[in-house]
Amino acid sequence: MRTTDKPFNIDKKQVYEGYLAVKSRAGAAGIDGETVEQFEADLKGNLYKIWNRMSSGTYFPPPVRAVTIPKKTGGQRVLGVPTVADRVAQMVAKQVMEPNLDKVFLADSYGYRPGKSALDAVGVTRERCWKYDWVLEFDIKGLFDNINHELLLRAVRRHITCKWVLLYIERWLTAPMVQEDGTITERHQGTPQGGVVSPVLANVFLHYAFDLWMKRTHPNLPWCRYADDGLVHCRSEQEAQALKAELQARLAECHLELHPTKTRIVYCKDRKRKHKYPNVKFDFLGYCFRPRRVRRFRDNTLFCGFNPAVSPAAMKAMRLTIRALNFRHQTQLSWEDIAQQLNPLLRGWIEYYGRYAPSALYPLLRYVNQTLVAWVMRKFNRWKGRKTRASQFLQRLAQERADLFVHWQIGMTGTFI
Repeated sequence: MRTTDKPFNIDKKQVYEGYLAVKSRAGAAGIDGETVEQFEADLKGNLYKIWNRMSSGTYFPPPVRAVTIPKKTGGQRVLGVPTVADRVAQMVAKQVMEPNLDKVFLADSYGYRPGKSALDAVGVTRERCWKYDWVLEFDIKGLFDNINHELLLRAVRRHITCKWVLLYIERWLTAPMVQEDGTITERHQGTPQGGVVSPVLANVFLHYAFDLWMKRTHPNLPWCRYADDGLVHCRSEQEAQALKAELQARLAECHLELHPTKTRIVYCKDRKRKHKYPNVKFDFLGYCFRPRRVRRFRDNTLFCGFNPAVSPAAMKAMRLTIRALNFRHQTQLSWEDIAQQLNPLLRGWIEYYGRYAPSALYPLLRYVNQTLVAWVMRKFNRWKGRKTRASQFLQRLAQERADLFVHWQIGMTGTFI
C-alpha cells in the first residue's frame, strides 16, 4: 500500500539505513567536496531531500569525481567517487536489489557478496590445486570501464522488476565523470569503480558473460571468480590452452577482453616435474600459490605441497604502508599513539594473511619490530646508537606488555634484530 502520493513507494527508513551503511564505510568526498561529517551537520534535511527526490522520480545523480590511485602491480587505476548523498541513494537501491540478485549468482562467484569472502575463494582454490595439474589464471582488462550498458541492463531487467531501481541504475551508468583537471567526460560504457552499486552490477554482467557460460560449455571444469580475477582448473595443458582461446572469443562477444599479461596457464603440481614449465606459481587475492614444504600433522613429517601463502607483492605493499606511517621519526609519539596506528593494520593483515601459512608473515612482523627499534633509538637518549641494547629492551617489553601490539598478544612476536 502506498503511504504517500509519490510515484515510487520508498520508505524513509530505507534511506536512513542506506546512510548508516555509507557512514560505516567512510570514504572520500565527491565532486561537491562534502564529507560524511559535513553531510551529518544537516542530516535530517539531507536525508529528506534524497527520499523526496527518489520517491518522486526527480533524483538525478551528480557527476562522479575521478581519483587516480596506484595499482599494487604498477600503473594507475581511476576511481569514480560519488558524492556522499549519491552514495546514500545508491545504497538504498543496492539494499533493494542485492537480495534478489545474490540468490541468482552461482556458488563459485565470491566477489562483493554477503556471506562470501576472499578467504573462502583462497580456500577452495587450495583444495582444487591438489586435484588438478593445470590452472588458467585470467584477468579481465578494465572490466569496470568497459561494461556494455545495453547488455548489462538486459541482464539486470531479467531479475529486477522494481521500476525506480531500474530508472536510477540507468542514470547512474550515464552520470558524467569530472577529471582531476576539471574536464567533464561523458560516459557511454562502464560503471565507475568506486560507486556503491558498481560491484553488484559487475557481478550481474559477469554472471552471464562468464559464470553461466562456463556452467553451460564446461560443466566438468571447476572455476572460481572474484570480481574480474578468476581461475579455471584444467586436467591438461592442451585443455587449458583450448579454454583460453574459447574464453577470449566469449569475452569478445561481450565487448570485453582478457588482460594480455595477467592471463596465464600455470602448472600447479607439487611432485617432481618431468619437464620445465614457464609458469609454476600464481597470485590470487594476495596469496601466492606454489610448491611449498609443509608439515604433515599425522606424523610430523615434511612433504612438498602446492599451497598458498602471503604473496611478495602483498608483503611489499604492507611494508610500504608501515613506512608511510613514518612513526620512526616522530619522537613526540607515545607507545599508545603508535599502537593506535599500527594495531588496526596488523589485526587485519594477520586475520587475512595468517589463515594459510602464517609463518610467512614473520618477515613483516620482524620489519615492524625493527621499525620500533629505530623509533626507540631516536626517542630515548640512552639507546642512541645502541641497536643491540634497544632490541633487548624491546624484547623485554614484548614479554612484560604483550597487550601493547597485536602481534605480541598472539605470540607472533618475531625477532627484533
